[in-house]
This record gives sequence, C-alpha cells and structure tokens, in this order.
Amino acid sequence: MTQSKTEYEALAPIDVPAPLPQVKAFESSDAERWDQFVFEHPRASFFHLTGWKRVLEKTFGYQARYFYCERQGKITGIAPLFDFSSWLVGRCLVSVPLATYGGIVAKDEESEQALLDHSISMARSTPVDYLELRRRDGGLLNGFHANELYVSFTAPLFQDVQANLKRLPKDTRYMIRKAEKGGLRIERGVEQLDVFYDLFAQSMQRLGTPVFPHTLFKNFVEEFPKHTQLMLVYNGSEAVAGVLSFFFRDTVLPYFAGASQEATRLAGNNFMYWELMKWAAEQGFRMFDFGRSKKGTGSFAFKSQWNMDVQPLDYQVLLVKRKTVPNFSPVNPKFEMAIRIWKKLPLSLTKLLGPAVVRLIP
Repeated sequence: MTQSKTEYEALAPIDVPAPLPQVKAFESSDAERWDQFVFEHPRASFFHLTGWKRVLEKTFGYQARYFYCERQGKITGIAPLFDFSSWLVGRCLVSVPLATYGGIVAKDEESEQALLDHSISMARSTPVDYLELRRRDGGLLNGFHANELYVSFTAPLFQDVQANLKRLPKDTRYMIRKAEKGGLRIERGVEQLDVFYDLFAQSMQRLGTPVFPHTLFKNFVEEFPKHTQLMLVYNGSEAVAGVLSFFFRDTVLPYFAGASQEATRLAGNNFMYWELMKWAAEQGFRMFDFGRSKKGTGSFAFKSQWNMDVQPLDYQVLLVKRKTVPNFSPVNPKFEMAIRIWKKLPLSLTKLLGPAVVRLIP
C-alpha cells in the first residue's frame, strides 16, 4: 500500500531547536566543571580558573560574583566578576582583578550574549559606577568604552635552545652572555619565598608602586602547587632577582618579578628570563607569555627588547553611574606626587603600608 505525502511528512524527524542557555550563579560545587571548561576552551586563561577567585577572596576579601551558562547540563560559557568597592575607585564590577586576561568566555554566541546581558543588568541594578571587562581580544562591545593603555607580549618557544636564542635581538643576547660570564646562577624552589618578597618590594618601591602583601604569593603557591614555580638569580650568595611564574596548558607566564638595585648592572633580569625560557622549552612548553605592560613604562621598554609579538588588549568599560572612563594607571599625571613620595619611603614602611593601599585598586 502506497503511503501518502502527508503520511511521509508525519513520519519524518522533526527539527527540535536546541534549548536556550540558562544563566546560573556559581557555587563551590561547580568548581570542577568550571575549571574543566577553562582548560578545554582555547580562549580561556589561567586567570579564569576558580583558584584565582579563591586566592583573591582569601587575600583581599574581594566579593566574587561568578556565573555561567548551562545547556542540557553542560557549561557553555563563564563570566568571572568581582564586586569591588573602595573610596579611591568607587564601586565597580571587574573581570578580573590583578589579571592580564579576563572577561566572558563562551562556546557559542547565544551563551556569550546571555552572559553579557546578565553582567550589564547586574551592573545597572546594583548599581555600580562601571563594569570593566579585561578581554584579551574580540573587539569593542556595543556601549563600552575602550581602555587602550595595555598591550601583551608573547613569543613561541622552540625545542631547540639555540633557535630560541637566535630569535632574540643582538643587544639582548649580549646582556645574557654578560650575565653568564659574571657567574650568575639560578635556584628554584618556593622555600625562597621570603627572599623573593624582599626583592619584589624593592622593585615596587623604585617604581613608586604599593607592594602586594606577602600572603598573596603564599596563597598562590598553596592554591596552585602544580602550576607555579619560583626562580631566583644569585650573584654569589646574594639574591639579585626573582620571578614567580604560572603554568597553563602549553604556556609559561612569568607573572610577578622583583630585583635588587644591582640586578641591572649584572644583567640579572635578562639572565633570569632567558633561563626561564630555556627551562620551559626543555619541559615542553611552547609559548612564553610575558604578560601585559602599560604603554610608556619601563616594563614596556624592557619587554620590547625580546622580539615578542605585541598585541593591544581589548580592555573595555561600560559606564553606569560614572561619567568618564577611569584611569588609575601610574602614568596618570594625577599620581605623580604620590609616586615621588612613595619612592622616598623606607622599604620597611612600604611593606607595612603597601598592602593596605594596593587593596584599594583592583
């Protein structure tokens, strides 16, 4: 018996649209799923991991407002935000404090838009002065204002040590050879954290920048024991430079660094980063992420000497109650007097006062 066209249509499979993603507030029980999403998504970063959230909460008492999109029981997007408030900055939502990269990460446009809409709604209903997304790339979102102060520096790591060395500019190679001839040596291990902190505090004082609390570094090491390394450079028995690095997938990120006044004369910083590059390449890492720097700073000038890929970061701000884009950068002329005063303070006093001041700026 021949079936009619209508009967065939009735038997044909019906295309059921995928359910819309649901926005849900993050709970501690979601941490494993969240982190798995971060490790698997190519645009997610080390700073999107829930460990970063726990460190900032534990160290500074910042209030996290994390949420995510879910479809059919699977996470399809994440939005790590912190509700931050201080007399200096005002009240804001930031993604993510102390981080090079932040912002929304999603598998599809629907999830990304849902998370963005939720973030904007939260900012306007709270209300805050502004919402800041520290996006790595992706362009300027509708209604947001660009913050064009920062750029990132990255470079590939090759298995061949000499290939990595040849990629560096001539002047940088000269400084590395100078340090090697001077007998500088490397020691690794988190048991040197107190020594590193003193070097870090010295660097911050010379920059006129308040220093982070010692507990911040202790908490990072405890939270990420398999994703951190502390490396110090010694001239004889004296430590002259140090760097606390993070590891994420195939990338090494030298993130917090400090040095004594002698380090420049000894080419200690050049030696340190070259030794880190060599070690990372030998361990199988394939990308060196030198982090962000503000244009016009000494950090920007130093990193520019390493033949890195320089990319502007798509940091951006949605103004809510505030009328102008905030600028809390040290290169802001408004902070010149404070920076000059800070540079003249005794090192011990900067260690005492710094943690209280730095907490005021996310």
